[in-house]
Amino acid sequence: MKDGPKYKRILLKLSGEQLRGSQPWGIDADEIKSICRQVAKVQANGVQLALVVGGGNIIRGSDSADLGITRASADYMGMLATMINSLALQDGLEQLGLETRMLSSVKAEEICEPYIRRRAIRHLEQGRVIILAGGTGIPFFTTDTTAAVRAMEVEADVLMKATKVDGVYSEDPAHNTDAVRYDQLSFEDAMRLNVQVMDQTAITHCRDHALPILVFKLAAPDSIVRAANGEPIGTWIGSPP
Repeated sequence: MKDGPKYKRILLKLSGEQLRGSQPWGIDADEIKSICRQVAKVQANGVQLALVVGGGNIIRGSDSADLGITRASADYMGMLATMINSLALQDGLEQLGLETRMLSSVKAEEICEPYIRRRAIRHLEQGRVIILAGGTGIPFFTTDTTAAVRAMEVEADVLMKATKVDGVYSEDPAHNTDAVRYDQLSFEDAMRLNVQVMDQTAITHCRDHALPILVFKLAAPDSIVRAANGEPIGTWIGSPP
């Protein structure tokens, strides 16, 4: 294993679905603890960490048709769901002794700070883990896009997306055992393949600003730590590292 971290500042995107563990809905305490322990290890190595988490374990805006409500309303509900998840992560990290700040695009002064770019960067410089909640604050944008935009705003070295698969495949490996996993893709190839692990808007933003993306499997042992240390896990999207 390569000693020490490869990156100074990382934005880590976590899907809300992963916080539910094996449950059909909600938050799994063991999953939160596992993620927080890894974040603590990475932060202890001197890496500045910003986290963005989705809300799909509670509600997704794309489920609006099934819910019988408008997409905009469902997206706002999803933003509130990200705040619930962010509070769970914040509590888990602080129980491990980490100093954190939760900043949200949706104002909720009783529980968090408003998202202000310069303030977020200052917290990172002070060694705090920041958790960026509330999505973009407006509907019709995914938390993938939020992660891409926030990563650029806080000048992260890389956008890491921890997901349920161990990288980007030519096809869905759950439906085709012959699907090929890619170790590396250009932004153009990722967009041409219409990869499903991250939405096209997010990939386009990263391409336009030369922000690399690493897609890896969260469930793999110490996956966040290994990714932060520059180990060759998952799929790298962008110029060669």
